[in-house]
Amino acid sequence: MKDRPVLTAHAHLPDVTDALLQRAARVRLACFDVDGTLTDGGLFLDAEGREGKTFHVQDGLGLVLLRRHGIEVMLVTARSGQVVEHRARELGIGVHQGVKDKLGLVERLCAERGLALEQVLFMGDDLADLTTLRRVGLAVAPANAHPWVAPLAHWTTPAGGGHGAARQACDLVLAAQGHVERLLQEGAA
Repeated sequence: MKDRPVLTAHAHLPDVTDALLQRAARVRLACFDVDGTLTDGGLFLDAEGREGKTFHVQDGLGLVLLRRHGIEVMLVTARSGQVVEHRARELGIGVHQGVKDKLGLVERLCAERGLALEQVLFMGDDLADLTTLRRVGLAVAPANAHPWVAPLAHWTTPAGGGHGAARQACDLVLAAQGHVERLLQEGAA
C-alpha cells in the first residue's frame, strides 16, 4: 500500500498567501451573492415566467460546513425568487432577497451580531457587489467575475460561479481556521 501524500489544507487553492489566510481566519460571517456566484449567472425562465437556477452540490456542502463550524452564512441577492428561498432553507442558512444596498445590509448584520466588517467574507461577481467587496475583511470573486470587479477582491477563486467557486471560498476559511484535518478524519456526515 502506497503512503498517502502529505496534504496541505489549501494545496488545491492557488495564490493563497499568509495574509489571505489571516483574513480568512477572522471570518465569523460569510455572505454570498447568488447569480454569477452560486450559479453560473444563467437564468432559466419557463413559458409562465417561473425561474430556475442550477446550483453546485459542492458549494452547498461548503456552506453547510461553514455553518457547522460556527460561521454564520447568508445569501444576499438583489433578485427575489422562490428558488433561492428554497435552496437556503434546504441548507439551513439565512437569505436576504431584493437587496438594493448590500453593504448596508452587511453593516446591519454586523451591528446586530457585534461583529466588525473585518470579520466578514463577502463573495460577489459584479457591480452590485462592488461597495461591499471594498469594505469587508475578506473579499472573494469567482473566476467569472466581471473584469472591473475581480481585481478589487482579495482573492479570485480558480472555479467560476456555479462551478464550485463558493466551495473554494469555504475551503479557504475552513483551512485557515484549522478544521480540515478533522473533516478529513470524520467526513461531512
